[in-house]
Amino acid sequence: MKAIAVFPAHREVKLIEQEEPVITQPNQVKLRMVEVGICGTDKEICSFAYGTPPAGSDYLVIGHEALGEVVEVGAAVTHLTPGDLVVPTVRRPCPHEHCRSCRAGHQDFCETDDCTERGIKGAHGYLAEFVVDKARYLHPVPRHLREIAVLVEPLTIAEKAEYQLYPLMQRRPPWIDPEVSERAQGRGHTALVLGAGPVGLLGAMALRAREFETFIYSRQQAPDPRIEVAQAIGASYLSSQELPTSQLTARVGPIDLVYEAAGHSLLAFEVLRALGPNGIYVLTGVPGWQTLIEADLAALFREMVLKNQVVFGTVNAGPHDFSAAISDLEIFHQRWPDAVRALLAERTPIEQAVERILGRPAGMKSVISFRA
Repeated sequence: MKAIAVFPAHREVKLIEQEEPVITQPNQVKLRMVEVGICGTDKEICSFAYGTPPAGSDYLVIGHEALGEVVEVGAAVTHLTPGDLVVPTVRRPCPHEHCRSCRAGHQDFCETDDCTERGIKGAHGYLAEFVVDKARYLHPVPRHLREIAVLVEPLTIAEKAEYQLYPLMQRRPPWIDPEVSERAQGRGHTALVLGAGPVGLLGAMALRAREFETFIYSRQQAPDPRIEVAQAIGASYLSSQELPTSQLTARVGPIDLVYEAAGHSLLAFEVLRALGPNGIYVLTGVPGWQTLIEADLAALFREMVLKNQVVFGTVNAGPHDFSAAISDLEIFHQRWPDAVRALLAERTPIEQAVERILGRPAGMKSVISFRA
Protein backbone atom coordinates (compact mmCIF):
# COMPACT_ATOMS: atom_id res chain seq x y z
CA MET A 1 0.00 0.00 0.00
CA LYS A 2 1.06 3.63 -0.53
CA ALA A 3 2.11 5.99 2.27
CA ILE A 4 3.96 9.29 2.66
CA ALA A 5 7.03 9.06 4.89
CA VAL A 6 9.78 11.29 6.25
CA PHE A 7 13.31 9.91 6.59
CA PRO A 8 15.00 12.32 9.05
CA ALA A 9 18.49 10.83 8.84
CA HIS A 10 18.50 11.18 5.03
CA ARG A 11 16.37 14.36 4.99
CA GLU A 12 13.96 12.83 2.51
CA VAL A 13 10.19 12.96 2.09
CA LYS A 14 8.77 10.45 -0.35
CA LEU A 15 5.97 8.15 -1.40
CA ILE A 16 6.70 4.61 -0.19
CA GLU A 17 5.18 1.17 -0.42
CA GLN A 18 4.33 -0.60 2.85
CA GLU A 19 2.73 -3.88 3.75
CA GLU A 20 -0.99 -3.48 4.40
CA PRO A 21 -1.61 -3.69 8.18
CA VAL A 22 -3.76 -6.41 9.72
CA ILE A 23 -5.74 -6.63 12.94
CA THR A 24 -3.78 -8.50 15.62
CA GLN A 25 -5.84 -7.68 18.72
CA PRO A 26 -9.59 -8.00 19.41
CA ASN A 27 -9.94 -4.30 20.31
CA GLN A 28 -8.50 -3.07 17.02
CA VAL A 29 -10.16 -1.63 13.91
CA LYS A 30 -8.85 -1.51 10.36
CA LEU A 31 -9.49 1.69 8.43
CA ARG A 32 -9.32 2.61 4.80
CA MET A 33 -8.20 6.21 4.91
CA VAL A 34 -10.48 8.65 3.13
CA GLU A 35 -8.75 12.02 3.59
CA VAL A 36 -5.88 13.55 5.53
CA GLY A 37 -5.48 17.28 6.10
CA ILE A 38 -2.09 18.95 5.88
CA CYS A 39 -1.14 21.59 8.45
CA GLY A 40 1.89 23.57 9.57
CA THR A 41 3.02 20.70 11.78
CA ASP A 42 3.31 18.40 8.76
CA LYS A 43 5.27 21.02 6.84
CA GLU A 44 7.67 21.50 9.75
CA ILE A 45 8.18 17.74 10.05
CA CYS A 46 8.92 17.65 6.33
CA SER A 47 11.49 20.43 6.82
CA PHE A 48 13.06 18.21 9.51
CA ALA A 49 12.43 20.69 12.36
CA TYR A 50 11.08 17.76 14.38
CA GLY A 51 9.27 14.45 13.92
CA THR A 52 10.37 11.18 15.52
CA PRO A 53 10.03 7.76 13.82
CA PRO A 54 8.75 4.80 15.86
CA ALA A 55 11.38 2.78 17.71
CA GLY A 56 13.24 0.53 15.28
CA SER A 57 12.15 2.46 12.18
CA ASP A 58 14.20 4.90 10.10
CA TYR A 59 11.10 6.69 8.79
CA LEU A 60 7.86 8.26 10.04
CA VAL A 61 4.57 8.06 8.14
CA ILE A 62 3.10 11.52 8.64
CA GLY A 63 -0.49 12.79 8.81
CA HIS A 64 -2.67 13.35 11.87
CA GLU A 65 -5.76 15.26 10.63
CA ALA A 66 -7.55 12.17 9.39
CA LEU A 67 -10.86 10.75 8.28
CA GLY A 68 -11.16 6.99 7.78
CA GLU A 69 -13.77 4.39 6.89
CA VAL A 70 -14.04 1.20 8.90
CA VAL A 71 -13.38 -1.90 6.81
CA GLU A 72 -12.88 -4.53 9.53
CA VAL A 73 -13.32 -4.74 13.32
CA GLY A 74 -11.81 -6.97 15.98
CA ALA A 75 -13.89 -9.49 17.91
CA ALA A 76 -14.23 -7.22 20.96
CA VAL A 77 -15.39 -4.13 19.06
CA THR A 78 -19.15 -3.61 19.34
CA HIS A 79 -19.78 0.11 18.67
CA LEU A 80 -18.28 0.27 15.16
CA THR A 81 -19.17 -1.61 11.99
CA PRO A 82 -17.74 -1.69 8.46
CA GLY A 83 -18.77 1.41 6.53
CA ASP A 84 -18.69 3.76 9.53
CA LEU A 85 -16.76 7.00 9.14
CA VAL A 86 -14.41 7.82 12.01
CA VAL A 87 -11.90 10.45 13.06
CA PRO A 88 -8.93 9.15 15.09
CA THR A 89 -7.28 10.98 17.95
CA VAL A 90 -3.58 11.80 17.75
CA ARG A 91 -1.92 11.33 21.13
CA ARG A 92 -1.48 7.99 22.92
CA PRO A 93 -0.83 7.62 26.68
CA CYS A 94 2.63 7.41 28.16
CA PRO A 95 3.50 4.12 29.94
CA HIS A 96 4.20 5.58 33.38
CA GLU A 97 1.91 4.70 36.27
CA HIS A 98 2.63 7.98 38.06
CA CYS A 99 1.19 10.03 35.16
CA ARG A 100 -2.25 10.78 36.52
CA SER A 101 -3.48 12.38 33.30
CA CYS A 102 -2.65 9.46 31.01
CA ARG A 103 -4.00 6.92 33.47
CA ALA A 104 -7.27 8.87 33.56
CA GLY A 105 -7.58 8.91 29.76
CA HIS A 106 -6.48 12.54 29.38
CA GLN A 107 -3.19 11.99 27.60
CA ASP A 108 -3.50 15.47 26.10
CA PHE A 109 -2.40 16.61 29.58
CA CYS A 110 0.46 14.07 29.82
CA GLU A 111 2.77 14.92 32.72
CA THR A 112 5.88 13.06 31.52
CA ASP A 113 6.15 14.13 27.86
CA ASP A 114 6.76 10.45 27.13
CA CYS A 115 3.54 10.00 25.17
CA THR A 116 3.44 9.22 21.45
CA GLU A 117 1.61 11.15 18.75
CA ARG A 118 0.58 9.46 15.54
CA GLY A 119 2.27 11.04 12.57
CA ILE A 120 4.38 13.31 14.80
CA LYS A 121 6.26 11.55 17.57
CA GLY A 122 7.09 7.87 17.97
CA ALA A 123 4.15 6.43 16.00
CA HIS A 124 3.24 6.26 12.32
CA GLY A 125 0.47 8.55 11.17
CA TYR A 126 -2.52 8.29 8.87
CA LEU A 127 -1.20 9.36 5.46
CA ALA A 128 -1.39 5.77 4.22
CA GLU A 129 -4.02 3.79 2.35
CA PHE A 130 -4.86 1.59 5.35
CA VAL A 131 -4.33 1.94 9.10
CA VAL A 132 -5.03 -0.23 12.15
CA ASP A 133 -5.86 1.46 15.45
CA LYS A 134 -7.58 0.68 18.73
CA ALA A 135 -11.32 1.29 18.72
CA ARG A 136 -11.15 3.50 21.83
CA TYR A 137 -9.29 6.16 19.84
CA LEU A 138 -11.84 6.39 17.01
CA HIS A 139 -14.78 8.83 16.99
CA PRO A 140 -17.75 8.12 14.70
CA VAL A 141 -18.76 10.91 12.33
CA PRO A 142 -22.21 11.25 10.68
CA ARG A 143 -21.97 10.41 7.00
CA HIS A 144 -23.58 13.68 5.95
CA LEU A 145 -20.49 15.48 7.33
CA ARG A 146 -18.22 13.43 5.05
CA GLU A 147 -17.24 16.44 2.91
CA ILE A 148 -15.95 18.51 5.86
CA ALA A 149 -15.12 15.89 8.52
CA VAL A 150 -11.37 16.25 7.93
CA LEU A 151 -11.73 19.54 9.83
CA VAL A 152 -12.62 17.77 13.09
CA GLU A 153 -9.03 17.42 14.35
CA PRO A 154 -8.02 21.08 13.80
CA LEU A 155 -11.31 22.14 15.40
CA THR A 156 -10.41 20.18 18.55
CA ILE A 157 -7.80 22.86 19.27
CA ALA A 158 -10.59 25.38 19.85
CA GLU A 159 -12.69 22.81 21.71
CA LYS A 160 -9.91 22.05 24.18
CA ALA A 161 -9.34 25.77 24.71
CA GLU A 162 -13.05 26.21 25.41
CA TYR A 163 -13.04 23.22 27.78
CA GLN A 164 -10.46 25.08 29.86
CA LEU A 165 -11.95 28.51 29.28
CA TYR A 166 -15.34 28.23 30.95
CA PRO A 167 -14.08 27.23 34.41
CA LEU A 168 -11.75 30.24 34.24
CA MET A 169 -14.64 32.47 33.26
CA GLN A 170 -16.43 31.57 36.49
CA ARG A 171 -13.83 33.45 38.52
CA ARG A 172 -15.54 36.60 37.23
CA PRO A 173 -19.27 36.39 38.06
CA PRO A 174 -20.57 38.62 35.23
CA TRP A 175 -19.19 36.14 32.67
CA ILE A 176 -21.45 33.28 33.73
CA ASP A 177 -25.21 33.69 33.92
CA PRO A 178 -27.12 30.59 35.10
CA GLU A 179 -30.13 31.76 33.13
CA VAL A 180 -28.18 31.73 29.85
CA SER A 181 -27.55 28.50 27.97
CA GLU A 182 -24.00 27.25 27.64
CA ARG A 183 -24.25 27.86 23.90
CA ALA A 184 -24.71 31.61 24.54
CA GLN A 185 -22.27 32.20 27.38
CA GLY A 186 -20.17 34.49 25.22
CA ARG A 187 -23.02 36.95 24.78
CA GLY A 188 -21.95 40.48 25.67
CA HIS A 189 -18.24 39.66 25.55
CA THR A 190 -15.58 40.48 22.99
CA ALA A 191 -13.16 37.92 21.53
CA LEU A 192 -10.17 38.64 19.31
CA VAL A 193 -8.80 35.82 17.14
CA LEU A 194 -5.19 36.16 15.97
CA GLY A 195 -4.61 34.52 12.61
CA ALA A 196 -6.96 33.71 9.74
CA GLY A 197 -5.72 30.23 8.90
CA PRO A 198 -7.97 27.20 9.34
CA VAL A 199 -7.33 26.96 13.12
CA GLY A 200 -8.10 30.64 13.59
CA LEU A 201 -11.23 30.59 11.44
CA LEU A 202 -12.53 27.40 13.08
CA GLY A 203 -11.89 29.01 16.47
CA ALA A 204 -13.82 32.08 15.32
CA MET A 205 -16.73 29.86 14.26
CA ALA A 206 -16.78 28.25 17.71
CA LEU A 207 -16.78 31.68 19.36
CA ARG A 208 -19.54 32.98 17.09
CA ALA A 209 -21.61 29.87 17.86
CA ARG A 210 -21.37 30.91 21.52
CA GLU A 211 -22.36 34.49 20.66
CA PHE A 212 -19.07 36.21 21.36
CA GLU A 213 -18.65 39.45 19.44
CA THR A 214 -15.72 38.19 17.41
CA PHE A 215 -12.93 40.04 15.65
CA ILE A 216 -10.29 38.33 13.50
CA TYR A 217 -6.91 40.07 13.30
CA SER A 218 -4.52 38.95 10.60
CA ARG A 219 -2.23 40.26 7.88
CA GLN A 220 -4.44 39.65 4.82
CA GLN A 221 -6.10 42.55 3.03
CA ALA A 222 -9.26 42.53 0.91
CA PRO A 223 -10.05 40.93 -1.40
CA ASP A 224 -9.18 37.62 0.24
CA PRO A 225 -11.22 34.42 0.76
CA ARG A 226 -10.30 34.38 4.47
CA ILE A 227 -11.96 37.74 4.91
CA GLU A 228 -15.04 36.48 3.08
CA VAL A 229 -15.28 33.53 5.49
CA ALA A 230 -14.92 35.88 8.48
CA GLN A 231 -17.74 38.07 7.21
CA ALA A 232 -19.95 35.09 6.37
CA ILE A 233 -19.91 33.86 9.99
CA GLY A 234 -20.66 37.30 11.40
CA ALA A 235 -17.14 38.16 12.57
CA SER A 236 -15.39 41.47 11.94
CA TYR A 237 -12.07 41.34 10.11
CA LEU A 238 -9.16 43.65 10.94
CA SER A 239 -5.95 43.72 8.91
CA SER A 240 -2.71 44.15 10.86
CA GLN A 241 -1.34 45.99 7.82
CA GLU A 242 -3.99 48.67 8.27
CA LEU A 243 -4.54 48.69 12.03
CA PRO A 244 -1.49 48.52 14.36
CA THR A 245 -1.78 46.60 17.62
CA SER A 246 -1.51 49.87 19.56
CA GLN A 247 -4.92 50.89 18.15
CA LEU A 248 -6.76 47.63 18.78
CA THR A 249 -8.41 48.71 22.03
CA ALA A 250 -9.61 51.97 20.48
CA ARG A 251 -11.13 50.05 17.57
CA VAL A 252 -12.50 46.99 19.40
CA GLY A 253 -13.02 48.17 22.96
CA PRO A 254 -12.07 46.09 26.02
CA ILE A 255 -10.99 42.62 24.87
CA ASP A 256 -12.31 39.86 27.12
CA LEU A 257 -10.72 36.94 25.29
CA VAL A 258 -7.81 36.52 22.88
CA TYR A 259 -7.59 33.26 20.93
CA GLU A 260 -4.11 33.17 19.44
CA ALA A 261 -3.72 30.96 16.37
CA ALA A 262 -0.99 32.75 14.45
CA GLY A 263 2.17 31.19 15.85
CA HIS A 264 3.95 34.56 15.65
CA SER A 265 5.58 35.45 18.94
CA LEU A 266 5.98 39.21 18.38
CA LEU A 267 2.35 39.64 17.33
CA ALA A 268 1.18 37.53 20.26
CA PHE A 269 3.23 39.61 22.67
CA GLU A 270 2.00 42.94 21.30
CA VAL A 271 -1.65 41.86 21.45
CA LEU A 272 -1.19 40.64 25.03
CA ARG A 273 -0.76 44.28 25.98
CA ALA A 274 -4.20 45.02 24.50
CA LEU A 275 -5.98 42.39 26.64
CA GLY A 276 -8.65 43.98 28.81
CA PRO A 277 -9.13 43.83 32.59
CA ASN A 278 -10.04 40.30 33.79
CA GLY A 279 -9.25 39.05 30.31
CA ILE A 280 -8.16 35.56 29.27
CA TYR A 281 -5.46 34.93 26.67
CA VAL A 282 -5.28 31.51 24.99
CA LEU A 283 -2.08 30.51 23.17
CA THR A 284 -2.50 27.74 20.58
CA GLY A 285 0.12 28.62 17.98
CA VAL A 286 3.63 27.17 18.20
CA PRO A 287 6.05 29.88 17.02
CA GLY A 288 9.11 28.98 15.02
CA TRP A 289 12.51 30.52 15.64
CA GLN A 290 12.06 34.25 15.22
CA THR A 291 13.90 37.46 16.04
CA LEU A 292 14.47 37.94 19.76
CA ILE A 293 12.00 40.30 21.42
CA GLU A 294 13.01 42.97 23.88
CA ALA A 295 10.38 43.37 26.56
CA ASP A 296 9.90 45.07 29.92
CA LEU A 297 8.75 41.97 31.77
CA ALA A 298 8.32 43.77 35.07
CA ALA A 299 5.80 46.14 33.49
CA LEU A 300 4.07 43.27 31.69
CA PHE A 301 3.70 41.14 34.84
CA ARG A 302 2.56 44.18 36.82
CA GLU A 303 -0.22 44.84 34.32
CA MET A 304 -1.31 41.20 34.32
CA VAL A 305 -1.53 41.11 38.11
CA LEU A 306 -3.30 44.45 38.47
CA LYS A 307 -5.79 43.54 35.73
CA ASN A 308 -6.54 39.99 36.97
CA GLN A 309 -5.53 38.50 33.63
CA VAL A 310 -4.99 34.84 32.77
CA VAL A 311 -2.70 33.42 30.06
CA PHE A 312 -2.62 29.71 29.23
CA GLY A 313 -1.33 27.50 26.47
CA THR A 314 -3.09 24.47 25.05
CA VAL A 315 -1.96 21.65 22.76
CA ASN A 316 -3.43 18.42 21.44
CA ALA A 317 -6.92 17.28 22.48
CA GLY A 318 -8.74 14.62 24.48
CA PRO A 319 -11.78 12.45 23.80
CA HIS A 320 -14.20 15.11 25.06
CA ASP A 321 -12.76 17.63 22.59
CA PHE A 322 -13.20 15.31 19.60
CA SER A 323 -16.83 14.67 20.51
CA ALA A 324 -17.40 18.40 20.96
CA ALA A 325 -15.74 19.15 17.62
CA ILE A 326 -18.03 16.74 15.78
CA SER A 327 -21.06 18.35 17.44
CA ASP A 328 -19.86 21.85 16.60
CA LEU A 329 -19.04 20.93 13.03
CA GLU A 330 -22.66 19.86 12.69
CA ILE A 331 -23.72 23.34 13.88
CA PHE A 332 -21.30 25.07 11.51
CA HIS A 333 -22.58 22.92 8.66
CA GLN A 334 -26.13 24.06 9.37
CA ARG A 335 -25.37 27.76 9.94
CA TRP A 336 -22.53 28.48 7.51
CA PRO A 337 -22.23 25.59 5.01
CA ASP A 338 -20.50 27.61 2.29
CA ALA A 339 -18.05 29.19 4.73
CA VAL A 340 -17.03 25.80 6.16
CA ARG A 341 -16.52 24.31 2.71
CA ALA A 342 -14.47 27.34 1.71
CA LEU A 343 -11.81 26.34 4.24
CA LEU A 344 -10.92 23.28 2.17
CA ALA A 345 -8.73 23.40 -0.93
CA GLU A 346 -9.24 21.02 -3.80
CA ARG A 347 -8.26 17.45 -2.99
CA THR A 348 -4.86 16.09 -4.04
CA PRO A 349 -4.23 12.38 -4.70
CA ILE A 350 -1.58 10.64 -2.61
CA GLU A 351 0.67 10.24 -5.65
CA GLN A 352 1.07 14.05 -5.70
CA ALA A 353 1.11 14.52 -1.92
CA VAL A 354 4.84 15.23 -1.57
CA GLU A 355 4.69 18.07 -4.09
CA ARG A 356 1.63 19.49 -2.35
CA ILE A 357 3.18 19.32 1.13
CA LEU A 358 6.53 20.79 0.09
CA GLY A 359 5.06 23.35 -2.29
CA ARG A 360 3.07 26.51 -1.78
CA PRO A 361 -0.32 26.15 -0.08
CA ALA A 362 -3.36 25.71 -2.31
CA GLY A 363 -6.26 27.40 -0.57
CA MET A 364 -6.63 27.50 3.20
CA LYS A 365 -6.47 23.79 4.04
CA SER A 366 -4.69 21.33 1.77
CA VAL A 367 -6.25 17.86 1.77
CA ILE A 368 -4.81 14.58 0.52
CA SER A 369 -7.63 12.36 -0.73
CA PHE A 370 -7.55 8.66 -1.41
CA ARG A 371 -10.42 9.08 -3.86
CA ALA A 372 -9.11 12.09 -5.74
